[in-house]
Amino acid sequence: MSKIIGVAGAGSWATALSVLLAHKGYTVRMWSRHAALAKEITITRENIRYLPGVIVPPAVEVTVHIEEAVREADAVVFAVPSHAFREVLQSALPHLSGTGLIINAAKGIEEDSLRRLSQAFAEVAGPQALERYVALSGPSHAEEVGRQVPTAVVAASSSIKSAEYAQDLFMCDNFRVYTNPDVAGVELGGALKNVIALGTGIADGLGFGDNTKAALMTRGLAEITRLGITLGANPLTFGGLAGVGDLIVTCTSMHSRNRRAGMAIGRGKSLEEALAEVGMVVEGVRTTRAARRLSELYGVNMPITEQMHEVLFEGFSPETAVNKLMTRGKKHETEEVALAAAALGKSQF
Repeated sequence: MSKIIGVAGAGSWATALSVLLAHKGYTVRMWSRHAALAKEITITRENIRYLPGVIVPPAVEVTVHIEEAVREADAVVFAVPSHAFREVLQSALPHLSGTGLIINAAKGIEEDSLRRLSQAFAEVAGPQALERYVALSGPSHAEEVGRQVPTAVVAASSSIKSAEYAQDLFMCDNFRVYTNPDVAGVELGGALKNVIALGTGIADGLGFGDNTKAALMTRGLAEITRLGITLGANPLTFGGLAGVGDLIVTCTSMHSRNRRAGMAIGRGKSLEEALAEVGMVVEGVRTTRAARRLSELYGVNMPITEQMHEVLFEGFSPETAVNKLMTRGKKHETEEVALAAAALGKSQF
């Protein structure tokens, strides 16, 4: 009997994952908040607004009733914007199986609570449910996954059994899945890289070159790692798919909404104009506010995040931000290496 997979969300990523799972022979029930979108996908077998050009197989059923999507599902994939995760989870929870896997494909940090999404999940579903929770992350643009472009991601869970279940669920010839027990590191890497991608986009919009982009990505990874170590993550995670892998693809690809929004800002548009131009959720905007608050709360030095906050929310020009970053006091690059080595020495992994 074919597995039934519920998918909460009907944006580009939800659609790409639904298509992948349907190609593997599963029955997929995808929930859309919007009736018009659900009807359009059902009739045309294409998500024209969010993932044009990708055929949605008949095995993907689309519903506007979340209980229909998740009831009796062997696993439920949450692929909604991170700020909507808690609300959608609360709506779905009464209808979820008590044993089914919960796979979260959103990347972000709750802006008000500063919770990672696994922490939000534990607050809603109870800490005992964390053994059924998996974070799916890595360099994986929906536009390419939907076209079956070879992709590798990571499934992170406190339960190796759950991580391996998700691995088996998704893995196929063009979608490779690794497992990792470091949920904190995987979630932080997936969220914070969006802040750096906004920065590299701004640099591109200003007309800077590859040197600038490489500097922002490298130093961005350093501050992501600093915060991650402080919050209990394994530093090795940031050298993997959910860290440097996702950072590379989000900072360099035109599929990246965060990079495109940054480019518009670098060319002189306001944040509101940039978001309107992209036309979809740009996770890095909310994450910038959350990351800056976390850096202040824990005393972690995050200069790129600080400058992104000043540009996005405090009226500073991108040129001023670049000047501030370039004229900071002298530093030893190997300070980061020593910090990671010290943390690794105390790590349980």
